[in-house]
Amino acid sequence: MDGLPSEAICDRARLARDRRFDGRFFTGVRTTGIYCRPVCPVVPARSRNVRFFISAPAAELAGFRPCLRCRPETAPGSPAWRGAGATVSRALALINRGLLDERRLPDFAAAMGVGARHLTRLFVKHCGAPPGVLARNRRVQTAKRLLDETDLSMTQVAFASGFASLRRFNAAFREAYGWPPSRLRRRPNPRRAGDVISLRLYYRPPYDWPLTLRLLALEAVPGVEHVTGAEYGRTLSVGDVTGWLAVTPIRGESALSLSLWLPDHAGLGAVIARAQTMLDLTADPAQIAEAMAACIRARLAGRRLAGLRLPGSWDGFEIALRAVVEGDVGPERARVAMSTLVEHLGRPVAIPARPELTRAFPGPERLVRASLRGFGLSARGERGVRRLAGAVAEERIRFDGGMPFDELVAALVSEGGLDRAAAGWVGMRSVAESDADLADRLPLSPRQRAWWRAPTTQAALRPWRSYAALLLWLSREAGTRPRASAGNRGARGSPSGALLPSASGRSR
Repeated sequence: MDGLPSEAICDRARLARDRRFDGRFFTGVRTTGIYCRPVCPVVPARSRNVRFFISAPAAELAGFRPCLRCRPETAPGSPAWRGAGATVSRALALINRGLLDERRLPDFAAAMGVGARHLTRLFVKHCGAPPGVLARNRRVQTAKRLLDETDLSMTQVAFASGFASLRRFNAAFREAYGWPPSRLRRRPNPRRAGDVISLRLYYRPPYDWPLTLRLLALEAVPGVEHVTGAEYGRTLSVGDVTGWLAVTPIRGESALSLSLWLPDHAGLGAVIARAQTMLDLTADPAQIAEAMAACIRARLAGRRLAGLRLPGSWDGFEIALRAVVEGDVGPERARVAMSTLVEHLGRPVAIPARPELTRAFPGPERLVRASLRGFGLSARGERGVRRLAGAVAEERIRFDGGMPFDELVAALVSEGGLDRAAAGWVGMRSVAESDADLADRLPLSPRQRAWWRAPTTQAALRPWRSYAALLLWLSREAGTRPRASAGNRGARGSPSGALLPSASGRSR
């Protein structure tokens, strides 16, 4: 099956409880009928008694039940799915946001531009199970996490997980676990609706949280976002409902704590999926580092790349709007212009627990209708904002994963008016695209640009070009002098050439 390591590698990884493989495969034990993560703390089963699956839904489809000790629902997302092709990757993003909960499979497949049978074949090939099974598994796993980590009532858990009724929730849970959900409830006393809930978001270590926090802070909009200490917080809108979230690291665990407050918990699974995308939690650091090491040799690479994540965004429209504003007033004045725009057009919110969060970011429909005078934009800039907002409001540009990355970039150029470099940056941040070509976004020297464009370099860096570009930018920003590669020893003093790989694409 595509993306699944060999049986010998899987067996060694599970016996060693190797965290690098957590989420990359699951182990089904024939003698117990249970499937586990590679890091399960129980005594490992004998090798002859196990089977390996690329996903939890594939294991459940084969008749195995989830382990209650290692909790497969908390495993990091599979990085192999990123390389599963544009159609499967897009469909998975939409499933994680709950769109298949609301549509029939033929309608969902039609939105992907393929037939239902072909989409099913692609999912079985790359994910080990049909899309409907993955959608049901996502709902059940979200419900299990809410049962374990929150005090929401059973009814709230059912609807927050994407189930249409309590009856369907109970039936799906019994089928997956063999028990009713009430038997697995760890916290029996439900809180009042609207209280803050906290969930763990797991990742493959290492994770450079201070660096991620600093990257998010660079474009944080005051009132909407707030970065302080080790925490990132922001307001969020889900339909007509406005709430807030905060993310902090958990000491001693490979996990981040996600705190959420929403008046209505329906669609909570989609909120969790968006947070995971924004923080790039499905990344495989070991695999990325191995690819980068073959092309880039630098002291900084060893430090930065170890926990590097792509700086995502909660809403691609926010990043796209900033790109338009930046193109009009320049990077230095963009923060003030964005702050003024949000202060006047954003919906006011009152959050006693978070007084620094005062505004919800205005949606595209609001910006299409509102006057943009007095925000420091030129007439051309005002037209650019309206053009972008109109395209997003009419869904000619979509940031929900419904458009392939290349189509999203093309739409941002043709419909949103962005130049291609800005469109690539916005697209990468919106959907955590690991293989965006961001060279035109960076102030590279001619020699660096020639190296980047070389076919050998492009082949070696794929599908991780976004990480390579970010590493180049971080090295230039830090002003470091990394170890020179062969043929580049004479350019070590150039501030824009902090990383100067060899022209052949191979490091010394």
